[in-house]
Amino acid sequence: MIESSFNLLKSLKSYGLLAGKPSWWWKGAGSFEVVLGAILVQNTQWSKVESMLESMRKASILSGDCQKDLQSLAQVDSMILQSHIIGLQRQKSAYIKSISQAILTDFGSFESFKENVDFEWLITQKGIGRESAYAILNYACAREVMVVDRYTYKLLCVLGREIEDYEELRSFCENGIKENLALVYELYPQDMSLAQIFARFHGKIVEFSKSKGDTKQLARDICLKILSLR
Repeated sequence: MIESSFNLLKSLKSYGLLAGKPSWWWKGAGSFEVVLGAILVQNTQWSKVESMLESMRKASILSGDCQKDLQSLAQVDSMILQSHIIGLQRQKSAYIKSISQAILTDFGSFESFKENVDFEWLITQKGIGRESAYAILNYACAREVMVVDRYTYKLLCVLGREIEDYEELRSFCENGIKENLALVYELYPQDMSLAQIFARFHGKIVEFSKSKGDTKQLARDICLKILSLR
C-alpha cells in the first residue's frame, strides 16, 4: 500500500509526463478561461472543451482579456452561447452566464475574484461541484489546493489505497507533499509555488492515467523510492 503521496509524486516526476506542457499543466492557467473550462469539461472530453473555447474566440466572445471576457459571457445571448457548446448546451450555457454575472455582482472584477473568492462561495454556484471549485481555486486563482478526480481515485486504488471520500482523498494527496516539503523542493525550483506543484502533480496523474501507463512498474518504482529513503 502506498503510504504517502510524495512517493507517488517522485515516481511520476521521473517519467517526464509534462514535457512540452504548459508550466501549470492547464493551458490558460490564471485566466477566466479556466472557469469556463471547469464547467465545459463536465461529462465531456478535454479535446472538445478546446474546440468550444476556440469557437468562442473565433466568434469574438472570448478575446483573451479576462475582464472583457467575463463581461462578455455575463451579457451574451443564451442561444448564441449554446451554439458554441457541445453537449448539455442549455445547462452549461446557463451555468456560464450565472457564474459570470455572480462574479461581477459579488467581486466587480476578475482580478478581485481571484484574490478574494473562496471554496464556500464557489460551491454555492450552479454547475460548480467540488472538483470544479478546486480546479478554479488552483488553476485560475493559484491557491495552494490539490485537485483530485476519478483518475486520482483509480490510480491510488491500484496502488492499494482506496479512498472514496473526496476530501479525504484530497487531504491524502496534499498532506504527503506538505509533510515532505524539503524533499519536494529537491525536485522542483525553490521559487516554484506550492500551488504550482499541486497543479503539476494533478497533471502528472491525469497524463499517466490517460496514457494508460504501466501501473505495475509504477508500484515497483514507488517501492524502490521508499526503500531509498530508509
